[in-house]
Amino acid sequence: MTTFARRARASAGRLHPELSLVSYTLLSHLEEQGGCRATDLAAHYALDKSTVSRQVAALERADLIERRPDPEDHRVQVLHLTTAGRRILAQVTENRQAAFRERLAGWPEEDLTRFAGYLERYNAWPGDTEGGG
Repeated sequence: MTTFARRARASAGRLHPELSLVSYTLLSHLEEQGGCRATDLAAHYALDKSTVSRQVAALERADLIERRPDPEDHRVQVLHLTTAGRRILAQVTENRQAAFRERLAGWPEEDLTRFAGYLERYNAWPGDTEGGG
């Protein structure tokens, strides 16, 4: 698992030099949620608020996310992807999928089915809402 995580971090830089694995993960979550508060990101990933704050600041400087007032409560700022953020996220996602397809291209169907089952089982860890405990 350590090797798997190490390779994921290393591949993120190759897929887009300005986007770390953490940044990719945060952008993906913002896209899935249609935006959210920084405190929601911190809670979801069990990260310290200062850690998320630094990541958010870097993503804002790179013009990948922007803050908008919450329509329900104008005191609250909601993070959303910018057009550039959506474009980079789509590019990195496409590159990752291509890398997975290439890496698994020679696998027999039976191995792919078994591998997919193992990943589903691993990600269904009891009590873990994000998967993969």
